[in-house]
Amino acid sequence: MDEIVFEVTQQGDGGFVAECLTESIFTEADDWELLRRNVKEAVAAFYFDRPQRPARIRLHLVRDEVLAET
Repeated sequence: MDEIVFEVTQQGDGGFVAECLTESIFTEADDWELLRRNVKEAVAAFYFDRPQRPARIRLHLVRDEVLAET
């Protein structure tokens, strides 16, 4: 496995939630740097007893913005 992808969304309070698209891995954090660390830790924990870990972790930030016409 070369890469594992997380979909990241920003919450209303400014925090972030990351959910893996292919595995049951989920984490959250109050800021981007902490989220990066939490994702790395979550991936390491998920793969701790598996022979092969992904070489890369991709964080895909999803931004949902609604514009109102005036």
